[in-house]
Amino acid sequence: MTGGLLVVGDVVTDVVARHGGTLAHGTDTAARIRTRAGGAGANAACWAARAGCRDVRLVARVGSESADWHRDLLQRAGVRGLLAVDEGAPTGTVVALVDPSAERTFLTDSGAVLRLSPDDWSPSMLDGIAHLHLSGYLLFAATSRATALLALREARRRNIPVSIDPASTGFLAELGVDRFLTLTEGADLLLPNADEARLLTGLPDPADAAAKLSLLVRQVVVTLGEDGVMLATEGAVTARVPAEPVTAAVDSTGAGDAFNGGFLAARLAGADDATAAAVGCRAGAEAVMTVGGRPPCPPRRTCAGRTPGEDRAP
Repeated sequence: MTGGLLVVGDVVTDVVARHGGTLAHGTDTAARIRTRAGGAGANAACWAARAGCRDVRLVARVGSESADWHRDLLQRAGVRGLLAVDEGAPTGTVVALVDPSAERTFLTDSGAVLRLSPDDWSPSMLDGIAHLHLSGYLLFAATSRATALLALREARRRNIPVSIDPASTGFLAELGVDRFLTLTEGADLLLPNADEARLLTGLPDPADAAAKLSLLVRQVVVTLGEDGVMLATEGAVTARVPAEPVTAAVDSTGAGDAFNGGFLAARLAGADDATAAAVGCRAGAEAVMTVGGRPPCPPRRTCAGRTPGEDRAP
């Protein structure tokens, strides 16, 4: 398959706080805190570029205070950032509290993310594109939802396959399962994690959930963390792919985004589904061993013109 990948999604600034145990309410808890560029859509785009996709574009909205920093980091990761700059809201910010098991809990200030407007979209953004990937975060507010649906409809008109990442069980529950499934009609691929698949179907077994979802969407790929992934089509699980071994997990932030980027890049390069899933699993394993949701920066002064450790937002 030829053509590029267009991601319509989110760019945020991640503040990652890795702490050693139970948070001490009302006083101090020691932590290692780093600021990183993030966002589910942006992360997936960067991992797709890392996996070899040469034409990766990202449509998103950022605040003016950090637009140049984010655009520069995307460019250096191999992603063309089609970023709308918001003068009225800051870039979205996520505080990721990461416990000793590398599991994360998010505190989310969406900022400019959900202000992505139909005026920020142009059908020409799909020129030369072979696949459209939507971050489900955009479906959780009226303005960004309208923009995502514009992109989805234009892609369907051009017979461009569309994938959707449901993004968040918390926000999904607020939106409503039925509404989410109605909004995503016409998608070709759904990429939930196990918790999202359970929520979307009401079924406790991820295999049953994947099978049920695949009756609504042409293909479903459910990520299962250390248990790998399962693929389902037409009401049945068709393949299971084991996870890549992880030697030292430090932060699970962005692991699912990394899988999505690796999987989509491999698919665009012509890999079959199982092979593409294995590529995605390798990207997910690398992400778990990295602080933040993006691929590691190259050494020396090649990442945003900074030496290692200087990748903080301005």
